[in-house]
Amino acid sequence: MYIFMEEPTQTFTSSLSDKGKRLDKFLSDNTEISRSRVKVLIEDGYVTKDDKVITDAKYKVKPDETFSMQIPPAEPSDILPNHDIKLDIKYEDDEFLIINKQAGLTVHPGAGNYNETMVNALMAYCGDNLSGVGGVARPGIVHRLDKDTSGLILVAKTDNAHNKLSKQISERTAKRVYTAFCWGVPKPYSGTIETYIDRNPKHRLKMTTTEDKGKHAVTHYEVKKIYGQSIASKIECRLQTGRTHQIRVHFTDKGHPLIGDPLYGNKNNNKMKALSEDLYRFLQSFNRQALHSSQVGVEHPSNNNYINIVCDLPNDMKELENLLNDLK
Repeated sequence: MYIFMEEPTQTFTSSLSDKGKRLDKFLSDNTEISRSRVKVLIEDGYVTKDDKVITDAKYKVKPDETFSMQIPPAEPSDILPNHDIKLDIKYEDDEFLIINKQAGLTVHPGAGNYNETMVNALMAYCGDNLSGVGGVARPGIVHRLDKDTSGLILVAKTDNAHNKLSKQISERTAKRVYTAFCWGVPKPYSGTIETYIDRNPKHRLKMTTTEDKGKHAVTHYEVKKIYGQSIASKIECRLQTGRTHQIRVHFTDKGHPLIGDPLYGNKNNNKMKALSEDLYRFLQSFNRQALHSSQVGVEHPSNNNYINIVCDLPNDMKELENLLNDLK
């Protein structure tokens, strides 16, 4: 049963170049709505051809056919807003935001944490300005950041932005640069780490590199500075892929875990013996990976202008860098 309400309706007429296209692709190509969302609208009866409902998203379009699609308003989200979490917004317009996430803040609500996340804060901040992602009035997180990784993260306000920004991530045209501090000095000083990454069979919270199992992972890196007698390094990483814990796993695999990493770091690292007293004391309370998303560059989803945002290190990593600079 299909119930039609007074919702905005768009009408589309196919041309010869559309011949043979799936209906969901044809409609998505002519709107700012993702193909997956259009597919749901078709199956839910919001699309008609010659005033008759058509529910087959795979229907092959013919030239000179006219389709009408109703666009229902976004459904309310069940995610609770949290007005107490402050957001450091580096860029915002009607389509998307770029936020500088603080370390310690989880991105998505999940088991054990339903209210104290970045998405809860976004629900409070954006309010009624969310036109909906996937038919629900919620922000669309375009890519991940681990809870204890700080820095820039893309957030879509609309289906169009989520679809096009996600495509840039998947097609590897988006620029994502990270700054990190690791133990030792990776060699060569610049290069590419290419492996597969899969769940560690012995430790379910960890990921591990493999030769051919899991997901393909590629990290390009450059050593920017070496501290002391090769005790530690500042590295810049550019992601070609974005797998879970990718940078952390890749440098652990090279024998250079990130400083402070509670999951992959080595608390008994021999290099700790060569640290200054101040740095040693600092690291006792620095309980997160020294990893920061420092630059994001994307094409705007509507006007194609290039948006490039650079973000300074947070205070804890600045203090770490200052203490490392003092090493002889």
